[in-house]
Amino acid sequence: MDTLSRLLENVHLYDSKYYRLQACGQWSYTLTKQDTILFYLVESGSFTIAVNGISRQIHRGDMIMIPDSYQHVCYEPGSANKAASPLDLTRQPGENGSFVINPGHPETASIVLIECRYDREITRPLLTALPTILPDAESSSPSRVKTVECSCQVLRVETEHQIGKTATVNHLASILMIECLRAHIEQLPEATDSWLMAVKDPYLAKALAVMHDAPNENWTIHKLAEVAGMSRSSFAERFKQVVGVPPLTYLIDYRLRLAARYLRLQQNSISRISELVGYASDSTFSQAFKRVYGLSPRAYRQNFQQHQAQQDDPAGLKTLTRSED
Repeated sequence: MDTLSRLLENVHLYDSKYYRLQACGQWSYTLTKQDTILFYLVESGSFTIAVNGISRQIHRGDMIMIPDSYQHVCYEPGSANKAASPLDLTRQPGENGSFVINPGHPETASIVLIECRYDREITRPLLTALPTILPDAESSSPSRVKTVECSCQVLRVETEHQIGKTATVNHLASILMIECLRAHIEQLPEATDSWLMAVKDPYLAKALAVMHDAPNENWTIHKLAEVAGMSRSSFAERFKQVVGVPPLTYLIDYRLRLAARYLRLQQNSISRISELVGYASDSTFSQAFKRVYGLSPRAYRQNFQQHQAQQDDPAGLKTLTRSED
């Protein structure tokens, strides 16, 4: 498995939804979404998107990813100076399954919007390394245009089905993310401070791959340097220069983020999680985890369970019903 695939192995998109937008005439809208990753696929027409002061014009066949934005604006170029209204995706779409923007005018753009939720903790280092919008919309390749066409076709088919739809859209969104990340990493200049350059580095990529593939191994600087095919000192210096932290600091951070994910999944005992992320004892694991998260693994899991219960039953109706029984 290649290094990028290993880095993404525990990055899971879920609760994905998609919307068809039929934009007409001179149109514009604002969209507010929190804790989501967004994808735009342009079936026809062109428009401008602005996020956090960064704007980009995108055209038919383009695909972009907005990794982490609270609010953005989309508009037809001729509507640049018009006030944009919020886009309400909670209402029912039109008869053709599309949300019509500025009805009563000829269609000027056909767009597919996909929104996904994600495990914020495990995805944090990746998101912080990404630009506001990616990839560069002006460098759309024939393969990316084909990806957009095929994705839109898959979603048209999925509109007719209910069983397994969410799983299909989740997997499709993951494919789109990989395509956007691949394009972004390939475009990175040599002089960049993005740690994702390590994925392109023929030596560091090998070390990153084994750390993600086997975080439970007793890795040392010497062993990682051997994997990378470098001397110990050269490897340590190069890793810190490109990634921004020493190799073992990176490894510990990944182990604990992975442990936090396992705790939230609630599928393994704390002892088993300690083994999975490479700690010799539960007490050592607990101390390391508490230094970073401020809670013991057990307390972290309990807090997450309570938070989930509140989300599932915000009014406390289940508790009330049980007490009345």
